[in-house]
Amino acid sequence: MSARVLIIAGSDSGGGAGIQADIKTVTMLGGHAMTAITAITAQNTLGVQGVHPVPTDMVLAQIDSVASDIGVDAVKIGMIGSAETAAAVAQRLSRPDLAQAAVVFDPVMVATSGSVLADSATIEAFRALLNRAMVATPNLPELDALGGEDAVLAHGCSLLIKGGHAEGQTVIDRLLETGEGEVARWEAPRIDTTSTHGTGCTLASAIACGLAQGMPLEPAIARARDFVRLSLMDAPGLGAGHGPMGQQFVRNDGLFTGPALNQFTLPTSDYAASVAFYKQMGLAQIVDSPDNGYARFEAANGVTLSIHVGDGVAGGATTYLESGALDAWVAYLARRGVRFERMPQDESWGWREARLSDPAGNRLCLYQAGEYRRYPPWRV
Repeated sequence: MSARVLIIAGSDSGGGAGIQADIKTVTMLGGHAMTAITAITAQNTLGVQGVHPVPTDMVLAQIDSVASDIGVDAVKIGMIGSAETAAAVAQRLSRPDLAQAAVVFDPVMVATSGSVLADSATIEAFRALLNRAMVATPNLPELDALGGEDAVLAHGCSLLIKGGHAEGQTVIDRLLETGEGEVARWEAPRIDTTSTHGTGCTLASAIACGLAQGMPLEPAIARARDFVRLSLMDAPGLGAGHGPMGQQFVRNDGLFTGPALNQFTLPTSDYAASVAFYKQMGLAQIVDSPDNGYARFEAANGVTLSIHVGDGVAGGATTYLESGALDAWVAYLARRGVRFERMPQDESWGWREARLSDPAGNRLCLYQAGEYRRYPPWRV
């Protein structure tokens, strides 16, 4: 059964954030998205031109409607609309039929454009939602408005502090737990783009989808971060301001635990002729390294194919099976008697790989690459 994710948030007429970003994210990650819309906004990439809150009774009616029939595995809360709605939603989510659903609370206060989306009374009412949440995902200004790390952790929820608003070329996200402090952190190079509208919504919805699918919190966050980064890299470049991300273009990037057939390396003796051939076939070249005799191409669905001159592939092709949880997958196979020629190790090109052969002697590589398969630093 598909993971059922209830999204309680506002609508973005420009499609970059809010309900629209949430639905795209949950859908692309394999969940079923349901909605309780808290506000209707008139907005685009330049800002918010108008906000019309949905009455609290109607927000609750939407929640009751889907919960009573379809059921809810996880809840993502974004823009809440009013203090009254915040209090009512917190109370409703404590009802027995919803009490087991994991809640991800993204305390939306200010849009990427700078528009204010929550007044002081609503921010104060967020405390009831923090009491119900499994994890809160504020950015740095939102964390300050909530009173800082200790104030949030006092509610008993986990705290994911997003570092996108900090200075520097490295973005650091930190996961904190009550009584334990920092339990995990993720660091990655900042992506230079103005297409950042909806990053917080996308991250929170991706985490909620992972939790609904039965993932523990840390792996759910790790996958969600990868999804956000790929969505930023795949942004379509729409609008004159902070444009929407490209959730709809994320394809086959290890955002799963099981194997996917996603990469082949074929031998070649003539680099230029092979490059020309695969371009003629309609594949897009994404890596061009003639000095190493290596080129990589991408198909429309995100699957990649490489060519390589030299002894590294002499005698045949190498088939690559991808997983977002390589070490756990290899350990599982090894316990069941699969023999590996090389256990997982990090490679200089950013992949983590294990090597083996099938019964016929064909070479296989099990790997984890994430954004570096389609978006290596040296991408064309």
